[in-house]
Amino acid sequence: MNVVMIAEDETLEQEFLKSIIADALHPEDFLLTCESGVEAIELSKKHRPNIIIMDLMLAELDGLSAIEEIRNFLPESCIAIISAYSDFSYAQRAIRLNVHEYLLKPIKPAKIKSILNKMLETPRDCDSFDKPPAVNNDEYKHFIKDSIAYINEHFKEKLTLEMVASKIYMNPKYFSQTFKKEVRISFTEYVVKLRMEFACKLLATTNYPVYRIATECGFSDPSYFNRVFCSHMDMTPKAYRKKMNQ
Repeated sequence: MNVVMIAEDETLEQEFLKSIIADALHPEDFLLTCESGVEAIELSKKHRPNIIIMDLMLAELDGLSAIEEIRNFLPESCIAIISAYSDFSYAQRAIRLNVHEYLLKPIKPAKIKSILNKMLETPRDCDSFDKPPAVNNDEYKHFIKDSIAYINEHFKEKLTLEMVASKIYMNPKYFSQTFKKEVRISFTEYVVKLRMEFACKLLATTNYPVYRIATECGFSDPSYFNRVFCSHMDMTPKAYRKKMNQ
């Protein structure tokens, strides 16, 4: 499993790098993104990336200063700097920090893929990367715990698997598989379960019309809400309200 982090404060540049790098990773790999040097350090402490793509000029703390801090606890991480500056002093400092590559913008996609492949093939000797499977499983559980907390807070809104996976820096396909393995039901089933529980509560405790309850529960189409409710509760929303008010 690889954990790759992109530190880039320009939105378009970050999306450009993310699209290229994500395409080269495996489903079980994690891809993190951040916009500042401070956030890069925090994410590195939490997720311990073995590959880091760091822009030189970042908000709050520049890329090289962030790398200096990261090197204190991730000495073997494979790091590439991307920069619009060819200043020799920057390059010298990067060498002292054992940076794998110093890339000047603009960077062609083929170049990024080539560098990334070299970095992926770099042996990972640091103990922090060679964790036993049990620890990795604990990490997965931590990601899933975070995803459940996010879903529980936002299930009443428009919510997709891709949105949640992005929030916890996980590949959507792998998130779907891991979520079902850990929670025992699929992401969609879990969201619908929360929405149905909330719908039942509203039907029993309010006089809201069914179309409003559908909206309150995150459904944009009242007819679809009715079908889902009937499928799960074996009765219509109106029938459920009548039953609960008897």
